[in-house]
Amino acid sequence: MQFKNPELLFALLLLVIPIIVHLFQLRKFQKTPFTNLKFLKEVTLQTRKSSQLKKWLVLLTRLFALACIILAFAQPYSTTKTDAAAQSETVIYIDNSLSLQAKGAQGEMLKTATQQLFKNSNIPEELSWFTNNSSSQKTTTADFKSAILDLSYSSNSLNLQETLLKAESFFSNDQTTIKNLVWISDFQGQENFPDLSNSNLNISTLQMRPSNTNNLAIDSISISGVNSSSLELSVLLSNYGEAQENVPIALYKKDVLIARTSVGVQKNASATATFEVEDTDFEGTISITDQSLLFDNQFHFNINKKSKIKVLSIHKESDAFLRKIYTSDEFDFTSQQLNQLDFNVLQEQNTIIINQLEEINTVLQNALNAFVENGGSLVVIPPEEINLTSYNSFFSQFNLGTISKSSSEEKQITTIHFSHPIYQNVFEDQVTNFQYPTVDSHFLLSRKHTPVLSFEDNSDFLIQNQNIFVFTGALTTENSNFINSPLVVPTFYRIAKQSLPLPDLYYTIGKQNEFAVSVSLPQDHILSLKNETVDFIPLQRNSSNKVLITTNEQPEEAGVYGVFDKETKLQSVSFNYARSESNLTYMNPANWTDTTHYNSLDAVFEKLAEDSSVRDFWKWFVIFALFFLAIEMFLLKLLK
Repeated sequence: MQFKNPELLFALLLLVIPIIVHLFQLRKFQKTPFTNLKFLKEVTLQTRKSSQLKKWLVLLTRLFALACIILAFAQPYSTTKTDAAAQSETVIYIDNSLSLQAKGAQGEMLKTATQQLFKNSNIPEELSWFTNNSSSQKTTTADFKSAILDLSYSSNSLNLQETLLKAESFFSNDQTTIKNLVWISDFQGQENFPDLSNSNLNISTLQMRPSNTNNLAIDSISISGVNSSSLELSVLLSNYGEAQENVPIALYKKDVLIARTSVGVQKNASATATFEVEDTDFEGTISITDQSLLFDNQFHFNINKKSKIKVLSIHKESDAFLRKIYTSDEFDFTSQQLNQLDFNVLQEQNTIIINQLEEINTVLQNALNAFVENGGSLVVIPPEEINLTSYNSFFSQFNLGTISKSSSEEKQITTIHFSHPIYQNVFEDQVTNFQYPTVDSHFLLSRKHTPVLSFEDNSDFLIQNQNIFVFTGALTTENSNFINSPLVVPTFYRIAKQSLPLPDLYYTIGKQNEFAVSVSLPQDHILSLKNETVDFIPLQRNSSNKVLITTNEQPEEAGVYGVFDKETKLQSVSFNYARSESNLTYMNPANWTDTTHYNSLDAVFEKLAEDSSVRDFWKWFVIFALFFLAIEMFLLKLLK
C-alpha cells in the first residue's frame, strides 16, 4: 500500500494526546453514606470496574476514529504495477490501408476494429492515436471514439519501421512513464519485424485476419498495338488464390459500357485480356467483380488528344538525321540556320538543338539563357572547329565549366548509363554485345556532371546538367559514326520527350508523378485537378509554353481527373491505387519478440486497464472513522 500524501502520517503521533489525557485525568468518585455498608461496598466496587472498562472502550474508539481520519487524508492506494509512482501513456495505431477492406468473420476488418474500439469501456481517459494518413495527440476518449467512426481507407501504407518511428514521436521524453503502444493491423507483407531490444515501449499487437485470402486484381494496362484509328489495350489480371474460369471484364468510356470479354486465370497466375479503344480523347475504366477486395476491381486510364512537342534545330551542318527522328506524328520539328533565325519563336519551343555552330554569339546566348530558365531543354553539339572563347562564355552562364581541345584519338562509346532517365525502360536488358560507336576527336570539360554516355576510359561523351545536354564531340560522319548507331534514336527521342512529359495512360497514387500541360498561361492563372467530388491545386511550374505539374500526396482517391484552367478543361489525367496490397499474405505478430500478442481488443484494453489500475482506499477509512464514532456515541449514550 502506498500513500499520495505520506507526510500526513506524522499526524498519527497526535494519538498520544488522548492517551495522556486518559491516563492522567484526576476525577475521583464521590462517596455517599448508606445504612447497609456491606451492600454499599459491593456497589462501589462494581461501578469502578465498569466505569474503567467503558473509558478504555471510548478511548479505543476515539483513537481508531482519529487514526482513520488521518489515513483518509493521506489517501492510501495500491497498484498492480511494480513502479507504483509511474504514470502511463497510451498510443493506438489503427492500420487503415486498403487491404483492411477484406472481410473477416464480422465484416470489413477496419470497420470491425473501429466498432469494437467504440464499444470498449476500458479505453484510457487520455490517449494519442494515428492511422496511415491522420493523427491526433492527447485527445479524450469521447473525441477518439467520435473520430474513428468516420475513419476511411487510405492509399498510403506505412511499413513496420515507419509505423514504429511515427508511434515513438507521440510519446513524451519522460523516462519514468510507462509507454503503451496498441498496434491494430493485418500485418500484411513479408517484412522483418523491427528489433525492439533498445525500445522502452510496451507493444500490444492485435492482428485482423480475413476469412478468405483469395483475391483477383487488375494489375496494369498497356498499349499493345496501334491501328489506323484505334489502339489495342492489354489488361493484365493477377490472381492471388484459386483458379477462376471466365472472369468477366468490362470496359467503360466514362460511365457507358462499350465492351465486355472474359478470361480464365490459373491459380496464383496472371492472364491478359485485350480491348480496342479510340486513339484519342478517351476516358476509360476497366472493371471486374471480386468480393474479396474492392479497391483493385477498377482501373482508370485516359488517352488525350495528341500534343506535338516543338523541337527547333539551329544548325550549320546537315540535320537530316534529326528529321528522321522527330517525325510529324509526334513532333513539330523546325530547322533554321543561324543567320536566318527568328528569335521570336525560341521561347515557344520545348527543345532547342545547337547543331554544330562554330560560335554562339551574345544575342543567341541571352535568348538561350532565358529559354533554359523557362524550363526548356537545350542540346549542344559542338563542331570540329570551335570558337572556344564563345562556347566557354556560354557554358559559364550554366556552370558547365570550360571546354578545351583534346588530343585526337579514336575512342569507343562503351558505357550506357542505363539508370539515367533517358534510357530507363528503353532496353529490355542492359545491352553489351552491339557494335560500339566511335569518335575520332572530342573535347574535354573541366567540370564533372551527370554522365549519360561515356567512353571506354570513363571520360564523358554526353552529359546532363539540369535541362542542358552537351555532347563533347562533333556528330559529323567524318568524326563519328554515332548518328548511324542504334543509340542515336533513343537518345534524341527521349531528350525531346522529357522536355514535354505528356500524361501517361495512368499514374499511381502515393508516388511522385510529373507531367506537362502544353499551354501558355497568363501570369495570374493556376491550373487545378478536379472531378465530380475532388478539387485541388497541385504543385506546378509555369513557363512560356507549358506548365509542369507534380503530384505526390494528392489525389487520395482513384479516378479520372480533369486539368482545368479555371472552368476550361485542358486535358485528363488518371490515377489508380497501387496494387502492392492485392496479395493477401500475412506475417505472424506472435513471432515478434518483446511484444505481447492478443486475440481480441477487449483482452488488450482489459490488460492495460489492469496494469495501470489504482485502487484508492481513502473512502474506506472515512467509513471506518464514521463507524468508530458511531460506536463511541453508543458507548457514551446507551451503554450504562
